[in-house]
Amino acid sequence: MNNPNDLFKHLSLSDISDFENIELIPISAEGLENNDKMSVLSDELPILPIRNIVLFPGMVIPITVSRQKSVRLVKKAYKGDRTIGVLVQANNSKEEPQPDDLYKVGTVAHIIKMFVLPGGNTTIIVQGRKRFEVREFIKTDPNLIAKVNYLEDNFPKKLNKENKALVSTLKESALKILNLNPEIPREAQIALDNIDSSAFLVHFLSSNINAELKDKQELLETLDGIEQATHLLEYMMKEIQHLELKREIQSKASSDIDQQQRDYYIRQQIKVLQEELGVESPEQELDGLRAKGAKKKWSKEVNDFFLKELSKLQRTNSMSGEYPMLMNFVELLVDLPWSEYTKDHFDLIKAKKILDADHFGLEKVKERIIEYLAVLKMKGDMKAPILCLYGPPGVGKTSLGKSVAKALGRKYVRMALGGLRDEAEIRGHRKTYIGAMPGKVIQNIKKAGSSNPVFILDEIDKVGSDHRGDPSSALLEVLDPEQNNSFMDNYLEVEFDLSRVMFIATANNLDTIHPALRDRMEIIEVSGYTMEEKVQIAKKHLLPKQKKEHGLERADFSMTDTAIQKVVEGYTRESGVRKLEQELGKVVRKITKSIAIGEEYPHKLQAADVVRLLGQENFENDSYESNEYAGVVTGLAWTPVGGDILFIETLLSRGKGQLTLSGQLGDVMKESAMAALSFLKAHADLLDIDYRIFDQYNLHIHVPAGAVPKDGPSAGITMLTAIASALTQRRVKPNLAMTGEITLRGKVLPVGGIKEKILAAKRAGIKEIILCQKNRKDIEEIEPRYITDLTFHYVENAMEVLALALLHEQVKNPVHFVLQDEAKPNSSVAV
Repeated sequence: MNNPNDLFKHLSLSDISDFENIELIPISAEGLENNDKMSVLSDELPILPIRNIVLFPGMVIPITVSRQKSVRLVKKAYKGDRTIGVLVQANNSKEEPQPDDLYKVGTVAHIIKMFVLPGGNTTIIVQGRKRFEVREFIKTDPNLIAKVNYLEDNFPKKLNKENKALVSTLKESALKILNLNPEIPREAQIALDNIDSSAFLVHFLSSNINAELKDKQELLETLDGIEQATHLLEYMMKEIQHLELKREIQSKASSDIDQQQRDYYIRQQIKVLQEELGVESPEQELDGLRAKGAKKKWSKEVNDFFLKELSKLQRTNSMSGEYPMLMNFVELLVDLPWSEYTKDHFDLIKAKKILDADHFGLEKVKERIIEYLAVLKMKGDMKAPILCLYGPPGVGKTSLGKSVAKALGRKYVRMALGGLRDEAEIRGHRKTYIGAMPGKVIQNIKKAGSSNPVFILDEIDKVGSDHRGDPSSALLEVLDPEQNNSFMDNYLEVEFDLSRVMFIATANNLDTIHPALRDRMEIIEVSGYTMEEKVQIAKKHLLPKQKKEHGLERADFSMTDTAIQKVVEGYTRESGVRKLEQELGKVVRKITKSIAIGEEYPHKLQAADVVRLLGQENFENDSYESNEYAGVVTGLAWTPVGGDILFIETLLSRGKGQLTLSGQLGDVMKESAMAALSFLKAHADLLDIDYRIFDQYNLHIHVPAGAVPKDGPSAGITMLTAIASALTQRRVKPNLAMTGEITLRGKVLPVGGIKEKILAAKRAGIKEIILCQKNRKDIEEIEPRYITDLTFHYVENAMEVLALALLHEQVKNPVHFVLQDEAKPNSSVAV
């Protein structure tokens, strides 16, 4: 309510539908006092944060609640005693305000009525009861709860002559505002005349006066009623002066006017306002734009286009609706950095140091950036490459762009593509549309202030498409080095050179990227971090960052490697380090609290201290299970948050050769099981398997955990080994895991995600791993120190897998199959 039009707006409650059913609390000081006597207020209040409005005692106002936390709070309060505490946000930009974002003095509110609107928002009608001050916030989730002290109004019961004059002046000033502002309804004067209580009059006018939010909050925090009335009068006098000046300006431009002079009158009024405010006239603005255009380093074609648009703007009436659209367009032309480039830094040693300091690992990416710098240094100019960093969440793909910009000495801009569905977001709207604007590519170039920034296209795999077009197709021109030197934005209408922009895209999944778009990018895989890498990243980057953000010094406390390893293993399950940073933040907050209140705390955290601070561990690493049972084999799997191990369980039962697959397996994984079974049927003689088993026994393959969907071909050789072990009752080699695709011919094919799978095997205590021969190159890319205690077996066909995986000894208590002879159905043979 920072507008004089809002004055007394809350008196018009009868205009809102369904208000005939509202049990209104009397809008008066006496009614409020009686209401307070009827109920005892607790010293603990649920707090509702609000923006842009201050609730005063006795006032009835509507509040629209849209935050989910706030909606749950008001619904709960409405079912209870309908009492809440209302505090104003000091920082309106915070969507999820914390205690530090709120003023400490507010008003107890009684919820009179609650409405759930069709759009999903909830509106409540509340009446202020009395002021309170927060002693401390005792709870922040699921909503804020505070311990409070209630504040009593200090307004004299009997007024002396001076105070009576003050109250009378307040009422006269309010009536003067009504007379000066014709937009306020006349019924407001009747409401003013019917207010008898001086205290309520002060609260009423404080709530409705045109003042800044902080000024209204200051009035609420002023407990002395006479002092509050004095400050209120100051604001009202300022408002009267503003309205009188406005009327005076209007009168200056209104003499001798008729219908033919209407345009002249409007121009005169604007001119007077501009003189009062010191704003430039349209002619001065055009001269300024022309001067800026003369300094631009653009081509003759663009210069001619700019002068043409400027001439069109000059001929347009400044009061027409087309004028601001043309002005915005011409301003965009002169603000864009045409042929303006930042100077690249060619100190390759320094650039490598910057990349190494900002990111641990990621050697392939760093090497590619240094290669680009080296070529640029030798050639002096080249078309910028289009890099796509591909990998799981939290491995530093986006933040790497900032480091690249710093190493190159270029500007940095980022464009989030997640959920983008409108092609116009890339290429812009044509100027014929209302609200037209350039695409985000041109907007970000303007923001960067140079034509060669490092431009991050974040989450390029999450671009969608619908009836508004396909943004992926629009990106083809942006990311094609052969085309982007003449990029055409629909709004701009002239070509803009993007060839020297260094685009870096990030993606979690390559499968969802448009094939033609993927073909234009150089894919660089950013794999997950090993345990050792995560420990080093936490020590060198994450922990110092969290200490700084929480106001601690480096010397305040430290964590041992085992403590950091405990956080990684027990509280995170990811390839990257985003969750690790969050958990380290929790640890730092606990230490900060201990330091702030003077508690004893460990200056060097051990693993046991981590459990004490963070509670019981969230995750337990899957560990290798013994090979006491036939048909149980350990496989390796890739998940979006890193590698994992899984167990393939196989069981045979009397039946008619039926195959059952369970554990939420996808189609590809089911086909792997069928291919493995078909191979064993075809080569049963080589493994001394009686062919009758396949027809007289049912086979059930299960992959725990059953609630987690699983798919992919990499479990092919694992299923083959499990089925072979169940059919032969032979033990599987201990501490062994495997991954690889199987074909009907028995060939073992390579699979992806090897690094993550190897890390999972190492965590689970696996000692030997069977892989496809073609996956040897993936192992060679892993630093040897991380895999020193693992043995790798590289195979090319299924028989090699079985020879390595199956021991010649049988399991304890092997199953003896009873098979019927086909020639003699009533006879049976034990195998």
